[in-house]
Amino acid sequence: MYREQIGLNGIIGTYECKADAKGRLMMPTALKKQLLAVLKDGFVLKRSVFQQCLELYPKNEWDVEMQKVNKLNRYVKKNNDFIRLFMAGVRMVDVDDAGRLLIPKDLAKIAGISKDLVLSSAVNYIEIWDKDLYEASISDASQDFSALAEEVMGNIDIE
Repeated sequence: MYREQIGLNGIIGTYECKADAKGRLMMPTALKKQLLAVLKDGFVLKRSVFQQCLELYPKNEWDVEMQKVNKLNRYVKKNNDFIRLFMAGVRMVDVDDAGRLLIPKDLAKIAGISKDLVLSSAVNYIEIWDKDLYEASISDASQDFSALAEEVMGNIDIE
């Protein structure tokens, strides 16, 4: 299972990088080291449900997500609609021998991705952002972060 290969705490870090003219990004070394155990299995790239960014899932982690989706009753229209929208634009991608990852043009357009990128850990997957959109998102969210942290984490029993 992915969490056993990467570690129980998941992927760590935020990294800036650039996309070349063909839409390839060089996987940062520190991130690549964390993903060594799953590089050979490939990744799944999709648009985010909630943000204007892309999500890069190690294949093993994507399989966990698909187990959840496959439990939905497809004879319920809203479930079928969700599956169609959730899977729209999903691609299998690989990191090549040079350490590059190709972002398909249609997904880059959806996420507003240009040359300057941010790769940000989301625990079990990586968000790929246009740098300006990422900074705007963090700036907007940071204003209410203390209230959000209290609401989300405040009732968790810590042992």
